[in-house]
Amino acid sequence: MIDSTPKMSDILGVESIFMIIQRLQNLTVQYSLFLFGPRGSGKSTLLEQLYPAESSYWISFLDDETESTYARNPNHLINVVNGLGSNIKFVVIDEVQKIPKILDIVHLLIEKYKAKQMFILTGSSARKLKAGSANLLAGRALVYNLFPFSFCELGEQFNQSDALSWGLLPRVALEKSEILKRKILTAYANTYLKEEVWGEQLVKNLDPFRRFLEVAAQSSGKIINFSKISADVGVDDKTVKTYYQILEETLLGFFLDPFHSSFRKRFSRKPKFYFVDVGISRALANQLSLVPSPSSSYYGEIFEHLVIAEIYKLIHTLDLDDKLSYFTTAHGVEIDLVVERPGKKTLLIEIKSASQPHQLDLKNLKAMSAEFENSEAICLSNCPQTFRSDSVFIYPWREGLLRLFTMQNG
Repeated sequence: MIDSTPKMSDILGVESIFMIIQRLQNLTVQYSLFLFGPRGSGKSTLLEQLYPAESSYWISFLDDETESTYARNPNHLINVVNGLGSNIKFVVIDEVQKIPKILDIVHLLIEKYKAKQMFILTGSSARKLKAGSANLLAGRALVYNLFPFSFCELGEQFNQSDALSWGLLPRVALEKSEILKRKILTAYANTYLKEEVWGEQLVKNLDPFRRFLEVAAQSSGKIINFSKISADVGVDDKTVKTYYQILEETLLGFFLDPFHSSFRKRFSRKPKFYFVDVGISRALANQLSLVPSPSSSYYGEIFEHLVIAEIYKLIHTLDLDDKLSYFTTAHGVEIDLVVERPGKKTLLIEIKSASQPHQLDLKNLKAMSAEFENSEAICLSNCPQTFRSDSVFIYPWREGLLRLFTMQNG
């Protein structure tokens, strides 16, 4: 039987669906703020929802003429703001990192001119601002980060198979055509290199960084071997560490440090690195043609990557104080994720892509949980319903994340 019911995307189109998806990031309308996020994460769309055109004045440094005007004369902003009508409550400046000097003028408008408007400042990262000792308004503006969609933002529109193959960048997640999904992700990888890295002068030589991106993406979720990567890329260890910092500070990924009760020892061992989106990682690794088949080990790796990225996004979006790490013993026994929660039990999380995790899969988790004080052992999997095996709770992964992370915020 053919379902002839029109789909939401057929009726509204991708742009309209994008506009009605409720993001978890709850921005204030009472204070000036920075909104950082990787390119394509939906910053402009979110701001258009929260700060309507009739009460907002928009300045985008993605427009070459606008960027040129303000780069030559940042003080032009004073005349613009002073000339705004009383109906304008917000001044939105997009891609603010392109002209760091503009932040001095924003500061001046807030402090000296007592501007009545709130300033909404967006960018893909604060790296260039911090590197240039830019004025970050000394606490006069709140700081938020926006990431690609999470599964709970998409709700019924979330498709796990698509998420594993293509990731959750808004334009990718809402596109129906796999051909176009591939093209968007390929273009995204090239745009990141051209505009984010080279255009913002974050590296002096693009070729080794291009090679690094592929190697780092292929190694996502694995313990970083800096020496091996430096040999593959053709740069020294220090440069490789700088490259990883660029990925972290442009919000494309995050480190997962090894767990240890001693913070000194925790940072003396090698971390893992995860890209914040599976689709971006697969595009940079040139693996978009590799299908994550449920019967393959690759599927298990991508599934683990997806779940950990979802946890990371939830924790940071909901402003939880949880700390993420991984744990491994000298004998190679590993726990995928350790979540330290202030005032609550530490979560020991094993991630299994199987629909029915085997007892052998839980053996190490059970053994290690007995050695952790005040801990709770969790397995996140593709199982259809929650059940318990001795001391381990096995959750369908989406239900588990909602229960473990979003409910603690309520």
